This record gives sequence, C-alpha cells and structure tokens, in this order.
Amino acid sequence: MAVRRRRRRPAPGVGARDTLALLALALCAPGVGGGALEWYSAVVAIEYVDPQSNLTVLSESESGRFGDSSPRENKQGLVGIPRAEGDEEGCAPDTRFVAPGGLGAAPWVALVARGGCTFKDKVLAAARKNATAVVVYNQKHYGNATEPMSHAGTGNIVVIMISYPKGREIFDLVQKGIPVNMTIGIGIRHMQEFISGQSVVFVAIAFITMMIISLAWLIFYYIQRFLYTGSQFGSQNHRKETKKVIGQLPLHTVKHGEKGLDVDAENCAVCIENFKVKDVIRILPCKHIFHRICIDPWLLDHRTCPMCKLDVIKALGYWGDPEDAQELPIPEAAPGSVSIGNLSVTSQDEDRSGESNLPSSSSSESGPNRPCFKDDAGEDTALLGAGRNDPQHGGSIC
Repeated sequence: MAVRRRRRRPAPGVGARDTLALLALALCAPGVGGGALEWYSAVVAIEYVDPQSNLTVLSESESGRFGDSSPRENKQGLVGIPRAEGDEEGCAPDTRFVAPGGLGAAPWVALVARGGCTFKDKVLAAARKNATAVVVYNQKHYGNATEPMSHAGTGNIVVIMISYPKGREIFDLVQKGIPVNMTIGIGIRHMQEFISGQSVVFVAIAFITMMIISLAWLIFYYIQRFLYTGSQFGSQNHRKETKKVIGQLPLHTVKHGEKGLDVDAENCAVCIENFKVKDVIRILPCKHIFHRICIDPWLLDHRTCPMCKLDVIKALGYWGDPEDAQELPIPEAAPGSVSIGNLSVTSQDEDRSGESNLPSSSSSESGPNRPCFKDDAGEDTALLGAGRNDPQHGGSIC
C-alpha cells in the first residue's frame, strides 16, 4: 500500500496576531510586572487511510500550542470526539467520546471545540474517560490563530490548542467514520517580552509631555519669527527714510586753494585719511565735514556726528519737534576737527560756468553765524547762504 505524505507549513496563527494578543493581555492586566512569557508550539501529525484512493495520508504541521499548565511531552493515540450530536465542546462532566472502531484500552486523544465552558472543565471531562491528551480547536472567527490556555489543576494530561481549519478537518474525518491517529510533538520554545501596565502609563505620560513641549516650542519659534520679520520690515523702511534725509545734506568737491581747508593737514575723522583734491565731502549742520562715502553709512547707523555727537537727523527737523530742532545749539569744533567756518566752497555747476566763488560767512564779534544749505538736483550741493545772522540775534534766516 502506497503512502502519500503531505507536509504543511506552520500555521500563521502562531505568529504576529498571537503576539499582539498576548501583549495586549499583558498590558491590560492590572498589577502585572515586566517580564517574559515562555510558551511552546506543538507539532501535530495525523495519519489516516483515504477511503476513495485507499492511500495512507500523513499530514504534519507545527500548528498547535501547548497550554499554560500542560506538560511538554510527546503523545500519540486514536482521535475521539464527543458522542452527542451538537455537543462538540465536551463540557458536560459525563461526556462520552467515540472513535471509529471504538475506544479500547489503547491511548486516545480527545478532540473538542473551544467555547461553552472553561478549558479546565473540558480537560477534566476528557480525563475522566482516560484520555491521554486533549486537543482544543479554536473558534471559527479566529481563523488560523491559536491562543494561550489557562487550565490549572488538570494534572499531568497534555493539552494543546490548534486552529479552527485544522480542527474541523480532523473532526469531519472522524465523523465520517475514518480512524485518525494523531501524534503530538514538542515544537519550538518561544519567549515573548512584555511590559507592565505602569510602564505603559509612564511612557504615555512622557510622550504626551514631550508633544506638549514640542508644540509650545514650535508656537514660540513662529511667534519670534513673525516679530523678527515685522521688525526687519520696519527697520528697512526707517533706513530708507533716513537715507532720504541724509541726501539733503550739502555736498562739496575739494579744489586747490580752498580757503580754511588745508588738504595736506586736515583729514576725515571716519577713515583718518587726508582730504584730497576732487574728494566729495558731506557738510553736516555742525560744520564738520567728512568724506561722503564715509559719513553716509555712519549716519545710517548712528545718526550723530562722529566728532560732536550732534543728532543730525533731529537737527534737520525730522523725527522730533521742528522747533526743538531749530533751537539746538551748534557745538564748537573740537580740537583737531575739520570745520567749514572759514571754508569758501562753490558748487560744481558754478565752477563749470566760470562764475566766481561766493564768500563764506565768518565768525563775527556779535555772535556765531550759521550757514544755510540748499540742495541741488545732483550729488554736488553748494553752500549758498553766507553772512546771514542767526534768528536768535535778530537777523534774517534763509
């Protein structure tokens, strides 16, 4: 008689879903400490004769799982099922089991369905009928999954669980009157790490705290960025207005024989370089002069004269009370500074036209004289006012 063998792969139930279920049970159980859960898979082999082909069919797969209180031993025997129709769970204490050919003194294995009572009741009912092992197959909605079984107090009887499809396959064969021999072997040892419920709570609190801190930092960052962008925008506008005001200060080009300016001895207080012929200088309200390329960036950042600290912008009547700006005293020139008190200057347009220079105002005995400046359309602006008295001394103004 030929023998046909079929080998099946381990059922996927002893895998990811089983692990997740155990982890969920371990986490939800109150007072459970962290540790590891040990369990063993079971190798289930069945052998029967196919009545149609008269061939022996041998099927083996690692599709079972030993119960928590079950001894890890190899068992073998004829499969028996509950005799009463509709009583597949075998929960009654006086449940009778039958097998094709009858159950004699030889070892036999009880096959029952999950549900109806506790695992302990099922095992004790089969043990009363001298079963050497009890195989519980899972319910239909669990598919190929197997789960841990708690059956403390059942003695040394071997208890395993198999999946629903595997259990129904064996159950249907026995119901059809086909004798089925089952062999139970020890499979692989598994270790499942799990953590306690307190640890989960701690991790959850830490995670939520970190999320709140991150959210608060994110909000703070974007608020600071918004404020910084607004301040930069306002600063740019302010610098544009300041640049326009600085452009109103008179310019002068240094020439040979300037009266009151020694090009060999005088220097710019910003770059510490002597004035040279054809250098373009900026004349401040305090009569100090500097290179235009030196003083313009300085005034954009500081607004004050580098020599006497006069607020040039306010002296021109901007960003302040115009009357206060007119009444500001003109400080005396510091020792070693360059002043335009006796400097005779001429605009470049007048120089090109060949006209004579206008005399500059000089200090009189009656009081200080303040020159009046007029903007030209270009960068070169001449000092047009001369010899005019300060309004505080009863003179005229420009």
